[in-house]
Amino acid sequence: MNKNIALDYIKTYNLIGIKAGANRSTFLEIWMVVVNDRVFARSWGLAEKSWYNSFLQDSKGQIQCGEFIFNIKAIVPINNDQITEAINNEYLTKYNSGHNIEYAEGIIQTKHIEKTMEFIIDEL
Repeated sequence: MNKNIALDYIKTYNLIGIKAGANRSTFLEIWMVVVNDRVFARSWGLAEKSWYNSFLQDSKGQIQCGEFIFNIKAIVPINNDQITEAINNEYLTKYNSGHNIEYAEGIIQTKHIEKTMEFIIDEL
């Protein structure tokens, strides 16, 4: 399946379905952003049983973009320090309306930046 379908969907829609690890049976809707054709998300709740921590245990998962489901591998970005500003700007740009503004400003704070995950879309 074409990665561009996923990238276009994520750029267009605010909530993207995600399954973290092999043991999840349902999709959870979270915020994702695209920077330089790379997909990122940050944990909001910071809970021990969060999607973020699930991915640290098992990097395989899926994202749901409308009717399409993509297999992904989740990684902590190697260059997080260099790309943080671009990710912050994308969150503030994409989620800049209504009640989302408060959360967009929150998700660019250090405790959430430290929980940044990158999703590598499997194109096989």
